[in-house]
Amino acid sequence: MQFYIDSADIEEIRQANKRGWVDGVTTNPTLVAKTGRKNADVIKDICKEVKGLVSAEVISLQADEMVREGLELAKIADNVVVKIPMCEEGLVAVRRLASDGIKTNVTLIFSPLQALLVAKAGATLVSPFVGRLDDIAYDGMELISQITQIYENYEMDTQVLVASIRHPIHVLQSALMKADIVTCPYKVFAQLVNHPLTDKGIAQFLKDAAAMPK
Repeated sequence: MQFYIDSADIEEIRQANKRGWVDGVTTNPTLVAKTGRKNADVIKDICKEVKGLVSAEVISLQADEMVREGLELAKIADNVVVKIPMCEEGLVAVRRLASDGIKTNVTLIFSPLQALLVAKAGATLVSPFVGRLDDIAYDGMELISQITQIYENYEMDTQVLVASIRHPIHVLQSALMKADIVTCPYKVFAQLVNHPLTDKGIAQFLKDAAAMPK
C-alpha cells in the first residue's frame, strides 16, 4: 500500500519524505490557501520534492472550465494528477482529460455507486472520505470494503485512495481491505510510529546501558 501525505506545506512534506512516508501528495484549495501562495507555485515546488503523483485540484464546477484548468495544472509537471469533485460535470471532465492521457483523481466520494461511476469514467484515482462519514455516524471503512470489492469484481483499473484519514485504525483497516493508497496528515503518520511498549522498551534499554560497567 502506498502512503500519500495530505499537505501543501513544503517543509512538512520534506520531513515526511525523509522518513519514507511520501509515495505521493494530495492537496486541496483549503490546504493551499493556508500557505498564502499561488496554487501553481505550491504545486510546482511539491512536484520538485517528490517523485510520486501529486494531486492538484480544480476550482470550477463546469466541465469546460475543469478541463481548461486541468490542462494548465498538468503542464506544471509530469507527476501532476488533476483532482476533480464528484458531480456530473466532473465525470464529463474526467472522460475528456483521460482521453488526452491526463491522470485524474475524483474526490468527495461517499458511496460505492459514485466510485463505480468514477471508474467507468476512466479516473486514475478515486478518493472516498472515511472520516467525514464517521462524523455523521456512518461506518466510513465499510465504504472502502464495498469499493474494493466492486473494483475487484470487475477488474477496474482505478486505484482506491482512502482520504479523510483521522487515526491509525483507518490506516490499518485500509491495508487489510487492500486499498491501494492512504493519504494522511503528518500527525497521523507520526502516530503510526509510536507505541507505549516501544517507548517502555527503549527506556529500559537506556537504563540498562547506563548501568553497564564503563
